Parts: sequence; structure tokens; C-alpha cells
Amino acid sequence: MSRGRLPPLVTGISPNEGVGWTKVTIRGENLGTGPADLIGLSICGHNCLLTAEWMSASKIVCRVGPAKNDKGEIIVTTKSGGDGTSTVSFKLLKPEKIGILDQSAVWVDEMNYYDMRTDRNKGISPLSLRPTNPLGIDIDKGKVPQKDLEGLFKSMSGDFTSENFSATWYLIENHSATSFDQLKTAANNLRKQANKKNEGSLAYVKGGLSTFFEAQDALSAIHQRLEVDGTEKVEGSMTQKLENVLNRASVTADTLFQEVLGRKDKADSTRNALNVLQRFKFLFNLPLNIERNIQKGDYDVVINDYEKAKSLFGNTEVQVFKKVYAEVETRIDALRSLLLDKLLETPSTLHDQKRYIRYLSELQAPGDPAWQCIGAQHKWILQLMQNCKENYVKGQKGSGMPHSPMLDLDSDIRPSPISLLSQSASLKRGSSFQSSRDDTWRFKGPQQVTFVENLTEVVISQLPNFWKLWISYVNGSLFSETGEKSGQVEKSKKNARQRQNDFRKMIQEVMLSLMKLIRGALLPFSLSEMELKQYGGWEMKSELSGQWLTQVIHTVRVSYEALAALEIPNDLLQVMQDLILDLRVRCLMMTLQQTSEDVKRLAEKADWVVDNEGITTLPSQFEHCIVQTLESLQEPMECKPGEVNIFQQERTQDQVCELCVGIMKVFINCLEQLSTKTDGDVDTSHLSSDIASPDLFSNIHEDFCPTPEQRLLIILSNCQYLEKHTFINLAEHFEKHGFHGTEKITRVNVESVRDLDQRLFETYIELKADPIVGSLEPGIYAGYFDWKDCLPPTGVRNYLKEALVNIISVHAEVFTVSKELVPRVLSRIVEAVAEEMSRLMQCVSSFSKNGALQARLELCALQDAIASYLTSESSQNFKQSLEALPQLHSGADKKLLEELLNKFKSSMHLQLNCFQAPSVCLIKT
Repeated sequence: MSRGRLPPLVTGISPNEGVGWTKVTIRGENLGTGPADLIGLSICGHNCLLTAEWMSASKIVCRVGPAKNDKGEIIVTTKSGGDGTSTVSFKLLKPEKIGILDQSAVWVDEMNYYDMRTDRNKGISPLSLRPTNPLGIDIDKGKVPQKDLEGLFKSMSGDFTSENFSATWYLIENHSATSFDQLKTAANNLRKQANKKNEGSLAYVKGGLSTFFEAQDALSAIHQRLEVDGTEKVEGSMTQKLENVLNRASVTADTLFQEVLGRKDKADSTRNALNVLQRFKFLFNLPLNIERNIQKGDYDVVINDYEKAKSLFGNTEVQVFKKVYAEVETRIDALRSLLLDKLLETPSTLHDQKRYIRYLSELQAPGDPAWQCIGAQHKWILQLMQNCKENYVKGQKGSGMPHSPMLDLDSDIRPSPISLLSQSASLKRGSSFQSSRDDTWRFKGPQQVTFVENLTEVVISQLPNFWKLWISYVNGSLFSETGEKSGQVEKSKKNARQRQNDFRKMIQEVMLSLMKLIRGALLPFSLSEMELKQYGGWEMKSELSGQWLTQVIHTVRVSYEALAALEIPNDLLQVMQDLILDLRVRCLMMTLQQTSEDVKRLAEKADWVVDNEGITTLPSQFEHCIVQTLESLQEPMECKPGEVNIFQQERTQDQVCELCVGIMKVFINCLEQLSTKTDGDVDTSHLSSDIASPDLFSNIHEDFCPTPEQRLLIILSNCQYLEKHTFINLAEHFEKHGFHGTEKITRVNVESVRDLDQRLFETYIELKADPIVGSLEPGIYAGYFDWKDCLPPTGVRNYLKEALVNIISVHAEVFTVSKELVPRVLSRIVEAVAEEMSRLMQCVSSFSKNGALQARLELCALQDAIASYLTSESSQNFKQSLEALPQLHSGADKKLLEELLNKFKSSMHLQLNCFQAPSVCLIKT
């Protein structure tokens, strides 16, 4: 047997007990293929087919009749399956008998009943007019989208209770997959329902024929009795007498049953009122439910209930319904105001804003809540930025200790190049110079720096949600996440297109305000007086250092990247790029200025410790200071995406070149100041004992300090090193870090150091050469010596030996400091001595033979002793001096001259050895 021919099986009934005419729901299997297939239904032996309503193959609704049995089975009979069976039973309860004078309360079941007198349905609620399945077959919904149906059947509806009902829409929506045979069954069901409706009056007449005949028989019997009684001789009319009897019976009945009937009328009235309240309790409870749900925050429930009430009672003509619905509208108006206040309340999350906008849209709030929210958020961001500035300005003015952002180099704020050098050992030339930034220092920064960090944090935390709110407003996702409510979405998009320029101005105002607030704190000179009144107000006691400006640049760059990630148009972010460029230029200038101050203090840290070549740590300290400055500028000078080269402007190039040249000149001035210090000006507390070469002066006392002549030599040695090494290294570092004008900086610096070198050299030569040259003439003519009348020469006189010893002392002094300076210094001193000897010899009017021999001996001895340091000029002077003397013609004189020269060289051998330096390179100065 196929599944469609199985006998019916009842597996459940609800309720399972009750009095006669109780409405029950029967559930089971194979209960028929349709209303026509159901041919029998009995409960407790009573036929209930007349009240049965077939719902589906598993559900039947009917009423229990006055059965004889108290408990029995439920038997369903169908054409397709025959008689069925039941696994459950129904218990029939006997109704309680109530006397005519007993009070009772009877609930009338809210069902559709037919009033035969008026031929119309009574007591039908608006919702009860909607049959669940008008065709009487299984509903099989298809997959046709609702939006497509709305497009196909414009101004129509698939709701069969609607005035614009479309049968085609209903069939496509609910029976698109139903077979043709099932549809034919549905058509037959509709015909049966129509026939039943037409046969209603005729069935009433047929069912009441027996009652009608009984009433006619009773009236006929009364008529016959009256005719019989009328033949008797009675007093008065029989009809009148009967009327009086009936009237007295009516009065008596009224007297007896007046109270009961009054209670009945009151009960009917109460029952009718309760029926109305019960039937429409959704509407009557709605105002209170709205209040409760608003307090709980269940706005979705409120909106759904309101839409339901609006569809049912929005156009009602019943006064009581109008009154209640007006109260509902009042509560909804209050809800609109509440939601709008919450929407405009700040701060608020983007999720809450979208939720409130959607609520207001569904409640059809006046205006454009989404745009109102955008405007409120825009004002909120501007107010937050202004409040941030005012709080910091007030805190700066109210603080007891004035803050100095341009921090002292010894103030535990940040290790500078100088402080790092002072804590380290003496530096070795040629070592690598790398920045040793210590990331472990932590402290409270300047007010302006902290303000910029907090200000950008405010913008970065608020602007993304503001931008996303606008994007949601543009694409319509504020009103529908699933594509529904297309009308509101299109309206939103249209409003967004109209207000696009207004929103652009909002973003532009936020960005301009952000940039001007930062400029007011860091670059007040870039704002006008009017702008300073609004965005300034800071106490600028000193400028921020380059380190702090670098931190600010990093903060602004991070903010720019965060805003660029939101896909904000580049033209709106251009003001940030302009600010970053100005901050980079300012950082470069302030760092170079601060470096100039650092270089000034190098003179205070000079320890006069020299190496074997006469170089102190000053050049290395200077180079390290410059290199560390360049490395600290690496981040500000780096070009991030969208930024321009900091040297793109010629004015910036010129200023940077001027500052770099100024730094070099400051160091050169420091060297000049150190060279001119007196012994009382020198701080000897930090001097080292290693001023001498370890070969010559290894045991100098610890409290030794250089003499002025030694300081001159040390500075001269440093000047030579600067020109040959330091400036070349710095030029490479400048080029490596992208500086322009390196050739000009190097050229100017070399010229300056050469000028200082020449001046200091002339000063030293003057100090050393003048005493030697000045002692020659007095020494020659000591003891009233006369070239015309003198004894035969016996050797070189003492004045010449003293001059050589003085030259040797200069040699030792210079050699102690720097071997490279020895040829340069001695050559100049030899030139001065040779020039003086030439002058003295040419001033002699005549020489005797002995005088000429003595003069030639001394000139040759001097020339041979300092031959290693002769220059072309000094050689020419010696030549002129010898030419001024008479020539030696006697062999004996020449022999004597040679013997005396050898004797001089032998006696002065130890002293003259210092002049025999190997591979001496003479320098023309």
C-alpha cells in the first residue's frame, strides 16, 4: 500500500477532555488529502463531521457533540485510507446544572458564528477574517524574491485581505512549486466554500421546518380552544380575559426575575467589554508596553509593535480605538525625541549612532537624523580639539615651575653629544662615529609636545568614526544592512550627493583647525595675529630643541598615515604635508643652532692632552658632535611618501649652508680663544700629564699646564689636522645625509682655518725669532769687538753658540708637541737669523784679514749647523753675507778655516745632532 492509502491514525487531541461543543484540535497521520477526502469523524461515538475543518494531513479542528459515552476514541474516516484508529481518547464532562436564580459567569468563545436573523457574521475581529489557507492545500513557498514580486506587480499585493489583492502574486508566492492536480483540488475547494455560503439560508429553513410545523399546530389548537370557549356565556371577552392573565403573569414574572435579569444584563455588558478588551488587548496594552520597553531599551520591540498597530488601527473610525491610538502616537513622539537626543549625544560609538539613525528612520522622524548626527559629531571634534588646547594652556600658566623646552645640555633631559663625550675616554682619530642614543631615558616632556601627542590622538580616535559615518550615509547602509527599504536608501544617497560639498568643508575645517593648533604651539610665527588669538596663547619662554621637534614630526607623520588609510582625499590632507615640511625645516634649523651652542662649550672641556702628532681630542670631539647632529636629523630629513625634499627651497639651502659655516667658524673661534688664554684663564683641574712625547717627557708633574707658546703649537697642530682630515670627513658625512652646498661649506671652512693658522704661526714665530735675532748684534760686538782690528780667530764665538742653543730649544719645544711643525717653524726662524746676519755683514764698512776670517768662520759654522732647514730665501741671505766678506786667497787661511769648523762641529756634536732629522721637507711660509 502506498503512503497516500494508509489508514488514518490519531496520535493526539487537545484538549483531551471537556463538555459538549468544546473545540478540539486533532493531530495524527494520514488524516486525508483534503477537505473532500474527509468523509467521517466521530468522538466518543458522536458524529462530528458537520463541525470538522480539515487543516492538513496531520491536523483537523472540530467541536465535540453531546455524546452518550463519557470516554471514547477518535475515529477518522477518509476516502483514500478508510476507517482509522486512535492511540488517544477524549473524556466528555457533564455540564453543571444552574438554577434560574443562581448567579453564573459564562465566557463566550470567540468564534465566528452566524446570525440567522441578519444573515451576517458577528463578533469577528479584524485578524480573524484572514483564513490561514483559503485554498485548502499545502502551502509550498518558492524562492522568488519579494523585491522581484514587487517589481512585477506594482501597486498590488499578495495579501488576500488587501483591496489590491493579486491572485497571481499569491499563487507565485505560496504555490509556485505545487502540482497541477493540487491546484485543481484547490479550485474545487473554493467552489465548495462558495456553495456552502449560498446554501446557508436554505439549510436554515430546512432545519427549522419541524419547529415551524409545531408552532403552527400549537397556534391552531389555541385558536380552536378559543372558539369553543367563545360559545360559553362568560362575562367579558375571552380574549380580553386572556390578555389580562398574560399581563398579570408578565408582571409577576418581571417581579420575580427583575434582579436576575438585571444581573444578566450587567453580565452581558461586562462580558461584551471583556470580549472587546480581550480581542483588542494588543492595542489597549500598547501604551504601557511602549513605556516599559523604552525603559528597558528594547527599541526594536517598540518599533515593531508600533508598525503593527499603525497597520491595524491607523485609519480606524472607532472612537475608543482612536483615543488609544492617539496615546500611542504621543508615546512614539516622545521616543523620537529621546532617540534624537541619544543620537546627538557625545561621545558615542559608531555602532550606537547607526542604530539610533535606523530607529529614527523606521519611526519616520522629521528631518534628516543622519545628517544631524554628522553635524553634531563635527562640532564635537572641533570642541574636543579646542578644549585640549585650552587645558594645556591653562596648565602651563598655572604651573609653579616655568618649563624650558630648550633644555640645558647638563640637565638630565637628554644626552647630548658633549655630555656623552665628557663621560667617555679620549677619542681616537679614525674611529667610527655612530649615534649612541639611549632609549632608556623617560621623563615628562614639554607641554607643547605632550599637547601635540594628545591633540593628534583626539583626532585619530574621532575622525575615523566620523568618516565611516559619512561613508555609511553615502552608500545607504545606515538604513538597511540587507538591502531592504530601498526607498530610504535611495533617499539617503540623494541627500549625500547634495551635501557632499558641505561634508568636504567639515573635513577641511577639522584639518585646518588641527594644523593651526599645532602651529600655534610650535610655529606661532607662521600664523597671523587673528589666528594667534584663537589658536595660540602659549607662553613661549624658549624654543623647542631639535630632539623634541623630531618627536613631534614623528607624531604628525603617524597621524597623517592613519588619516591617509581612511582614503581621505589628498587635497584635504595637503595642509598636514605643509605642516610636516615646516616642522622639518624648523627642526633642522634649531638642531644646527643648538649644535653651534654645543660647539661653543667645547673650549670649556679642552684638556690639552696630545698624541704623538700633537693633536688633542678637540677635532675628534668636534667631528663627533657634528656627526651625531647629522644622525639625529636623519628622521626629519628623510622624505616619506608624499613629502618633498627639505632642500627643495633655495632659501632653506642658503640658511642651512650659513648655519653649517657658522658652526665651523664657532669652533675655529674656540681654537683661537684657547690659543690666547693666559695661565690664569686656564682651568687646570682637568689637565693630564701626557702633554709631552713619551720619548722625551714621560715624567712631567701632574700639575703641569702648557705655556702660551705650547698652546700656540697645539692649536697650530689641530688646525693642520682640521684642514687635512676633519673637514674632509665632515664633507663626506654632509653629502651622505643629503646636505647641499658641501663644497662651499668646506671651502669657506678651509679658508678660515688657514687664516687662523697663519696668524697663530706668525705670532709664534714673532715670540721665538725676535729674541734670537735680537741677540745677534749685541753678541757680535760684545767686548768692543771690531772687525777691522781683531785677533786671529781661535773658534766660533759664544754669541753664535747661544743663538744655536736657542734655536735648538725652539726645536725641542716644537718637536715635543708635533714633529710635523718642526721644519715649518725652524725654517722661518733660520730665515730670520740669516736675514739678520746678512744685514749685519753688509753694514760693516771694512774687514781686516782676521776679521774676514772670523766672520767667514761664524757664517759657515751657522750655515752648516742649520743646513737641514735652509730655504731658498735663507740660502740667498747667507750667500749675500759671504759675498760681503773679502775672499780668502791664502791656503793657510783656508786650512785654518777648515780646522776651526771641524773643531766647532766636534765640540757641538751633541747639540747639532737635533738638526739632522731624516727626510726633512722644508716648507715655504
